[in-house]
Amino acid sequence: MRLYHHTLRYGDHLPSPVLVDSGLHLLHAHGRGIQVDVPAGWTTLCWAPAGQVALAIPGSEWQLDGRRMQLWTDGPLRIRSSGAQGWSAMLGSSHAWSAMSGRRRSDAATLLPWRGRPGREVAGLVCRLLRNGRQPASRRAGDCDALLTALVDALVERQQDLQSLLARCSGRSLARQQQTLLRLLRVRHAIECNTDLRLDLEQLAAAARYSPCHLIRLHRAVFGETPSEYATRLRERQAWDMVCGSRLLICEITEMLGFESQSAFCRAFKNAFGRTTSQVRGSRAREGVRPRVAA
Repeated sequence: MRLYHHTLRYGDHLPSPVLVDSGLHLLHAHGRGIQVDVPAGWTTLCWAPAGQVALAIPGSEWQLDGRRMQLWTDGPLRIRSSGAQGWSAMLGSSHAWSAMSGRRRSDAATLLPWRGRPGREVAGLVCRLLRNGRQPASRRAGDCDALLTALVDALVERQQDLQSLLARCSGRSLARQQQTLLRLLRVRHAIECNTDLRLDLEQLAAAARYSPCHLIRLHRAVFGETPSEYATRLRERQAWDMVCGSRLLICEITEMLGFESQSAFCRAFKNAFGRTTSQVRGSRAREGVRPRVAA
């Protein structure tokens, strides 16, 4: 399997036709205005060790930051630099990724969309691949295959919680179960990217190509909660983080989370946590915990 290395600088654009289907592409990007268009059917691993990078699919855009990784397998993806900080990405066809797995074909697992902290093993392998790309071709050829195989297998292990949900998905074959889980993950991703909005169930169902009733039933069977319950839980967690960890005014938090009024937000906060925002901030101040200044 061949690994192509691309170094992108300020304003560079890497369109889909430049990418070929015969290997994996490792991108090193530094500077503003960089854009990469990843074709549909490809798998992308994107990492922003510092700063932010903007990711977009048709109808949705979100920021990847905080030393998180994004593994994307669901349709075309656009990557854009949103700052001067560097970021990296590895991308290629699903066939190219599966060919790098060290597992037997019968044991291989399909990589699923995922976002989170990479962990020491995955981050270490990516860093080694980046360093390897700066070496002469004669020195790096033998190391790349071993590193890529280890990285793919580490990503599969990182996704064990997701993979375990396949047994709860409807479908008479593994391929059908994977399709069901992929559709449900598409819904959860839409909710995660829009915690400040009350997403319409009809829109979520259309994104998954299910009826609203069928979506609710499947989502509860697989994740133990409905899409609305998941959205509410995310908003509550974000509200807690903002109240406890920032100096934002309550009216500002209310607006950012999409509540109709400050009183509505305060009622929802107390119902969720049993304490008012003033009580929570007061107790944190007495404990000596200094809130961070929100960006």
